[in-house]
Parts: sequence; C-alpha cells; structure tokens
Amino acid sequence: MNITFLLERFAAYGNCPALIWEGEQYSYSWLLNQVHTLNQWISREGLEGAIIALEEDYSPYSAAALIALLERDCIVVPLDRHLVEAKRNEYIALAQVEWRMSVGNGEVVVRRCSVQGSRSPILARLVQEKKAGLVIFSSGSTGRSKAAVHCADRLLDGFRRQVRPLCTIPFMMFDHIGGLNTMLQSLSSGGCLCVIPDRSPVEVCRAIEKYRVQALPVSPTFMNLMLLSGVYREFDLSSLEVVSYGSEVMPETLLSAWNRQFPNVRTVQAYGMSELGILPTRSKDSGSLLFTVRGEGVNYRIVNGLLEILTETAMIGYLNAPSPFTEDGWLQTGDEAEMEDGYIRILGRRSEIINVGGRKVYPAEVESILEQMDSIETAVVSGEPSGITGQMVKATIRLTSEQSLKELRRQIWDFCQDKLPPYKIPQKIVVTQETLTSPRMKKLRNAGPIYSVRDEVAASMEENLGGTN
Repeated sequence: MNITFLLERFAAYGNCPALIWEGEQYSYSWLLNQVHTLNQWISREGLEGAIIALEEDYSPYSAAALIALLERDCIVVPLDRHLVEAKRNEYIALAQVEWRMSVGNGEVVVRRCSVQGSRSPILARLVQEKKAGLVIFSSGSTGRSKAAVHCADRLLDGFRRQVRPLCTIPFMMFDHIGGLNTMLQSLSSGGCLCVIPDRSPVEVCRAIEKYRVQALPVSPTFMNLMLLSGVYREFDLSSLEVVSYGSEVMPETLLSAWNRQFPNVRTVQAYGMSELGILPTRSKDSGSLLFTVRGEGVNYRIVNGLLEILTETAMIGYLNAPSPFTEDGWLQTGDEAEMEDGYIRILGRRSEIINVGGRKVYPAEVESILEQMDSIETAVVSGEPSGITGQMVKATIRLTSEQSLKELRRQIWDFCQDKLPPYKIPQKIVVTQETLTSPRMKKLRNAGPIYSVRDEVAASMEENLGGTN
C-alpha cells in the first residue's frame, strides 16, 4: 500500500508530539522510526499480505504497528485487547485471521492461527490484488456484530485532507471506526493524541486539565454520564474547544443541557458507520441536531425515509451479512432520517423503532424524556411483544438512588403525561443495577435486568392503548 503521503508528513512534523502515553511524549520522528523498524520486521518474518489481528489499545507502538502492517499490504483486523475471549475468538474465526499480533511496550508477539474453511471471496480478492485491507466489526449492541471489509487505500485516502492540529483524546475504542478515524485524522494532520488509562468522566477531565486537551470525540451516553457525575466542576477544562458526538442518536434535551454547562465549547455532530468510515459533517449550529454531509465525492439522499450514502470510502462488503448496497451503489445506512431546511435529522435506527398499533416510537425520544427525571441515571427503551398492540414500550432503568417500583411507576407516568402521547409512555418498567452502557460508551439494548415488574396498572395502560387510533 502506498502511504508515502503519511510518512512524509511524519518526517515534516519532526519533533512535534504525536502521542502522549503513560505520561510520556512520543514525537513524529520517533513514530516514523518505529514504523520503519516494524516494516523491516514484517518483511523479515514473511508476513506481507497476511490477515493479522492487531490486539491492542492506543499506544505509540500500536499506532506504528497499524501503519506498518498496512504499508506491507496486510489485511488488519483491529481488536480491542480488553475483548472477552469468546467474542475475540468469534471475530478471529470470522475474519479468517492467520496471525494474532500484539506490540505491548515495543516487544512484538505473534501467534499463528488455524484457519478453517476456504477463504472469503472478498478477502481472497484483496490478497490476490496485494491490497491492504481493514476488517471492522460493528458494535452489535442489539444483535450479532457485522464484519465490514474495507480497502485500506480507499479509506485512508480521506485523510489526505488535513485539519487543524489539536490535542485530542482518542475516546472511542481502538477497534471502533470512530477511534481509528480519530487516530488517523490526528496523526495525518500533525495533532497530538492524548491516551488515557480509562474512559471514565474523572479520567477524561483530569487529562483535559493536565495536557490542555482541545478536542474530545465522544458518545451522547458519555456526555450524559459526565453531566450526571458533576466531576467536571473539579477540573480546569478551559482548553477544551470542540466536542464531537456520534455513534448513537443525541437527545435534544441532553444537547441543550450540555451547551448550557459548556457554552464556550463548540459541539459538532459526527456521522459515520463501520461500513462508511467517518464522513465530514457540518452542524447547523452547536445547539442543533441538524447537520449536513460535506466533502468531495460524498453524496446523500433519503429514500422511503432511510438515509443512503454514496462515497468512495464505503466498505467493499460484509463477511457475514447480505450486501446493504443498492443496485446503483448507494449504501443503505439503516438510519431513519428526514430533511429540514436543507439539513439532515437522524431519527433512529429502523431496526430499533417500536411499532405500537401502527405508530412509530423512536427509543431516543422516550429516553430523552426519562433521563430528565432526577431519579433516573440511564434509561434504555426497546420494544416488547404485545398481543394487543403488536409491541409496547419497555424501559430498562438504572436509578440514581433506591426507591420502590410502585413509586417509580407513578413518577414516570406523572412526568411523561404532558411530554409524550400515551402510546409512547413505557408500559413495562424494568429496573437493573447492571450498567446499561458498553465499553464503547453506547447504550446496550439487550442488557439483562436484575428484576422487573409489570402490574395491573401497566396492563391497564396497554389495553387503553390498544383501543386508541
């Protein structure tokens, strides 16, 4: 793979800091030398063109390893090193990984894998054409993860466009398309990646204060946790200039609350998918959920309420799912959307929409209302089968403090009456003490409850809804 443009930029950036890791700065000159060292090692070991799982978190060594592997035309499967073993083995088998690789503190460790069955046609074509690739797994928060295969040349071509170099926390996981985008965008533009030991609100705030972090790409779920924790009051966050959010629908009330608390921080809605990469966007303004996709070679349209994207950065295809492309090459994102004043508004994933007697309920809308309640820390809304209305609205809730279910049900009904139509008010309430967010800081829509109650009040509500048209 020809990534000369990237290596030339590293040489030009010289002694500027590329990464801060474990309290130490690593320059672009150091990073360039490390890429060359690993490049020679890959060649010496005969691993060119192999399918390699890079099992790591962010570090100067993992960044260098990713770039060196791509330069040697490998198909790289980034895997977060904290993945549970069962999920790791599933991904390795699905991507037909030949070698597992970790780099730690500079010590390269590789292990050969036993590959079962014939090679996928998509992977076989990349290998035959000696093209570097990336296999990115979707988060799978509501079901099985999909394996999106990218031609690395096409995906990395988007990073030729330089942005203003900023000190940025790579918040999304190492194997997340948003995380890879943050890392590559920062390094291609001469920015500095500030790697933190964990993604808790307190650690994020501590790093912003200590290293004068300017940019923070996060999920709405994290922004909510940050506000709830209140820890931001204990730190100097004056260096923070921009927060970009994505990976799930942003509740309007949360965005308003965030902007009230951080009026001098610009908020930007990002849009991307494992299948697309991260697209350049422009929000209507910091307080708006409306945005437009910009950039050369990126087009969008809405067909039957679904957003479709046409771009060269799109994946080649899935390893384990039908093609989402239309006959004319547009990728069907699965996001319900509408146009407003020339801007896009994302309503939610079509697969997550709840159908109550023929009427649509978007989980994010209901979650946004519930999370305004003082007693609720996190709410995850999903559909539950109903013999009367087809589906009913179920809310799985993590509380801020202990209280009786009877009191919670009454509070929810009273609070929602003037904010939601009756069919959108949760009819089934589930209380859990388990976390409702994944390590990727997205809401888990298949989280298991500790206990749940559905009483006569909820049943009565469902019957009333069944008779409403």
